[in-house]
Amino acid sequence: MRKTLVYSALIALVVSALMLGVYHYTFQNSAPTLKIEHINGTPAHSAVYTLGENGEPVPLDFTRVAEAAMQAVVHVKSTATRRGARQQSDPFEDFFGSPFERFFRMPDLQPSVGTGSGVIISPDGYIVTNNHVIAKADDIEVTLHDNRTYKATVVGTDPTTDLAVIQIKEKNLPTIPFANSDAVRVGEWVMAVGNPFNLTSTVTAGIVSAKARNINILREQFAVESFIQTDAAINPGNSGGALVNLEGGLIGINTAIASNTGSYAGYGFAVPSNIVSKVVEDLIQYGSVQRGVLGVMIRNLDGNLAREKGLDLTQGAYVDSLLENSAAGAAGIKPGDVIISVNDAPVTNSSSLQELIARHRPGDVVKVKVNRKGAVKTFDVRLTTRSGKDKITASKNGSDADVLGILGIELEAIDKKTAQKLEIPGGLRVKSIDEGKIRRSTSMREGFIITHLDGKPIDDVEEFVRALKGRKGGVMLEGVYPDQPGVHYYAFGM
Repeated sequence: MRKTLVYSALIALVVSALMLGVYHYTFQNSAPTLKIEHINGTPAHSAVYTLGENGEPVPLDFTRVAEAAMQAVVHVKSTATRRGARQQSDPFEDFFGSPFERFFRMPDLQPSVGTGSGVIISPDGYIVTNNHVIAKADDIEVTLHDNRTYKATVVGTDPTTDLAVIQIKEKNLPTIPFANSDAVRVGEWVMAVGNPFNLTSTVTAGIVSAKARNINILREQFAVESFIQTDAAINPGNSGGALVNLEGGLIGINTAIASNTGSYAGYGFAVPSNIVSKVVEDLIQYGSVQRGVLGVMIRNLDGNLAREKGLDLTQGAYVDSLLENSAAGAAGIKPGDVIISVNDAPVTNSSSLQELIARHRPGDVVKVKVNRKGAVKTFDVRLTTRSGKDKITASKNGSDADVLGILGIELEAIDKKTAQKLEIPGGLRVKSIDEGKIRRSTSMREGFIITHLDGKPIDDVEEFVRALKGRKGGVMLEGVYPDQPGVHYYAFGM
């Protein structure tokens, strides 16, 4: 018995020794070792490439593009003089100044200074920026990348896209070429160049996050919102700056951010370059934007609307109704149709339709493809103005029609019966108001009857045009509304 216990103890001792040996060999000898490598220089790698518009390899190099883009992006400083509040307001006094002020300047002028960015688009000094950067400015100062400073004049503005063109007096300036924003793809690299928080010549990089975004930031009645969305950092002061691709082409004008704090929160938005190009050309050539319209009220088509209307597709622009003088209606498009393409470019939502149509002028013919209860139909639509005209109404060559085009109004003389009913000697009825000085500078409504121009009676359209042709400075219109009591005044500058 005693021998058995001794043997058992010896066996247990041997087994324990073996186990300890195995543990030591397995875990102690296999313990991780720390190896520190010292690199004497920055490792050189081949350039990283991405694909360009046509599938060609493009070096993923931000430095080259940044250097070129910064030369053509400017700092814009706009100063507006705001008149202090008064207990009583006289429209003539507000516009022309009181007799007392002609001799003694009252200290009620408060300057308001805003800053933003702009992009040089031609060597002779044309610069595109945002309308909200220079709106109501009395003085605009432009600083180039090399710190040269110039005074700028406003060539034209378009609040419906929040774009404006200004010009400085200089030659041989660097520019950024326009790229085709239709070719921009979600996920491709882009760079934002501008002057956020007055930090001049700032460059940020990111990707295109989405296209054809509508964020309901423009408050104009006929606003066009089809933004390129990017996660490249955009902050206050970037407005009007450039969004460029890695080939150095301008694909958009940075315009807005989505943020709860007023600073960058990951979402920036730019007006596509194809819209910018059209607006810029119109403002320089005609003085106002010549925008063709379909004359339809539309809604985004989604799953809910498709079920409600019994449709078998979920993308497109649903035609809710037709407007008066509708170009689409004249071509054969009906309420209930779903617009799916324009000139073979796909329409995925109402924003993309707005973008495609906004590139055309009155009189242009576009091929509109619709889905009508499952059947695809194609219509050739001749675009018109909102008042139903299919011709461009403004130009800078000084003709009579061009004065009205620059103002953005259509006039007709009222008859004697209407004048007697309103107890006025005569006047000119405003039949329509399109984009122009009247819409930008006043709150005038269609139907207003102009009775006086700068205090003088007016009842002839040609006389009205002659009085304003070549005019510079302030203009005061006096008149009445058939459905409102009292006399109304509207002032603007030519």
